[in-house]
Amino acid sequence: MNKRSTKNLLYEQVARIGKAISSPKRLELLEVLAQAEKTVEVLAAELDIDMRLASAHLKALREARLVVARRAGKHMIYRLSDDDVAGLWVTLREVAETHLAELRLALDKLTTDPRQLVSLGRAELLDQARRGEITVIDVRPRDEYQAAHLPHARCMPLAEIEQRLDELPRDREIVAYCRGPFCLLAGEALALLARRGFRVRKLADGVSEWQAAGLPIERTAAA
Repeated sequence: MNKRSTKNLLYEQVARIGKAISSPKRLELLEVLAQAEKTVEVLAAELDIDMRLASAHLKALREARLVVARRAGKHMIYRLSDDDVAGLWVTLREVAETHLAELRLALDKLTTDPRQLVSLGRAELLDQARRGEITVIDVRPRDEYQAAHLPHARCMPLAEIEQRLDELPRDREIVAYCRGPFCLLAGEALALLARRGFRVRKLADGVSEWQAAGLPIERTAAA
């Protein structure tokens, strides 16, 4: 094999990753799987696509070694092949946000009031949570919290908040987070809690952003 052929082969192999993530739905699959492993059925419902299309997208990601699967009874369960795949998603999103004004405008529409966003740096937020000066709530589904969550965060899925208001303090600020900047769950939690008179802000970060920044996460064993 000559040098040109060797170089072509090298770039072709890297291009396999680019091809695998060239679909918006596959990028969303990576974001969801960065939270916790999921069955095909759950992933299809999450992305609002049919099972066959979800399976086809997962096959493409699997062929690029970005996800792996295992069988549990009648179900196929998928997860990311490694934490660096979640990091790839974060890096790609951040590069897109830096260079694409259209993406920045779309993100701005998710937050009608910039004051709703946490203004603290990550280290300072972690310190305040540790000291109990703020209450951090994770509003993702419980299985995602158990897989990985921010230090000192309470598990409070969006669907449970209305019934658990008495567990939240009214004498200090609440910080809600979910899967990251593209996730809508924290915004819904913020609106709900604000209507109930709580002081609350939204953290744009999710677990993947926290890990990409080299900050600690915690895991909780399933009950």
